[in-house]
Amino acid sequence: MRLYTKTGDKGETSLIGGRVRKDDIRVEAYGTIDELNSFVGQAASETSRYPELEEMTAALVNIQQELFDCGSDLAYAKPGAPLKMSAEPARRLEELIDRYIEEAPELTRFILPGGSAAASLLHVCRTVCRRAERRAVTLAAVQEANPEVLVYLNRLSDFFFAAARVANAKLGVPDIEYERSAEVFRKKKKK
Repeated sequence: MRLYTKTGDKGETSLIGGRVRKDDIRVEAYGTIDELNSFVGQAASETSRYPELEEMTAALVNIQQELFDCGSDLAYAKPGAPLKMSAEPARRLEELIDRYIEEAPELTRFILPGGSAAASLLHVCRTVCRRAERRAVTLAAVQEANPEVLVYLNRLSDFFFAAARVANAKLGVPDIEYERSAEVFRKKKKK
């Protein structure tokens, strides 16, 4: 099999159901998801170095599978195509986020992206995920797109934030507060 086909040499690419310019909004949306998937792979490579982050590594690999599903759903140029993303992956992320919030130290101020190498990569994933979400929202405003992809990307960026905080906590690296931040998060009420 040859990797190159030369069919895109004039600035066009194939979608499922047609050809478009390589800078088409649909290509931009699923291309940004592909970029995110690469960063998630890098984050998973980093978290896999630590036994205490083994479960997080498995979650990241699963997220890579789901990101391929998101990209596939956005690659359909014609309405009515069979979609892969449902509400279930976003619900699963919510459960992980809720658990991670309990595992991390209480947060009252904004924090700087960083800390451990694993947390730093998870923050990169969070910001690229937000860009992918913006691209998908732009696409959905003008063309048909699976709304579950939008929900998933929104939840996923929250997951990356929570995961970065847990990675720092489990690796014994404190989050660094933004020095000029007011208290923006509510403290937990005592039970």
